Amino acid sequence: MLENCKTAQERWGGVSEIIDKWLKNRQQLLVLYCNLSEIVDEHSSDDIGQALRGLCQVMVDYVSAGHFEVYDQLVQEGRAFNDKVALTEAKELFKSVDTTTETVLDFNDKYQEIDDLESLPGDLSQLGETLASRFEAEDRAIEVLHLAHKDHVA
Repeated sequence: MLENCKTAQERWGGVSEIIDKWLKNRQQLLVLYCNLSEIVDEHSSDDIGQALRGLCQVMVDYVSAGHFEVYDQLVQEGRAFNDKVALTEAKELFKSVDTTTETVLDFNDKYQEIDDLESLPGDLSQLGETLASRFEAEDRAIEVLHLAHKDHVA
């Protein structure tokens, strides 16, 4: 889709749209995470299953979009602007993101079946820390690979 764009504005403006959509999905993920945390704190087990399934679905979609859409576009932009420093930093950031992906997918796999929720409060807390770390690395990657070039696009 973006490969056919003729100008830098079309190309990298399209990346901005992809990032904006992805960040809206992140916001939805955070809302679902907070809602599930609240339900777990209230011990409202009737609602946990539905909230847990919703969180896992959005979380896996978010992670997938990052790996298969957003990161690639960010790296392409860094390459297009020959930003070797940003690409080197991004490589390290994406290593950090990869470790969080494992934790996210493990959480998803563990809670595909909701028959054993005894460890959910602790797992949810760990997931929150993992997501915070992931978001920090992703935000930095956006900053160095995309926002650093916004003046060149206008």
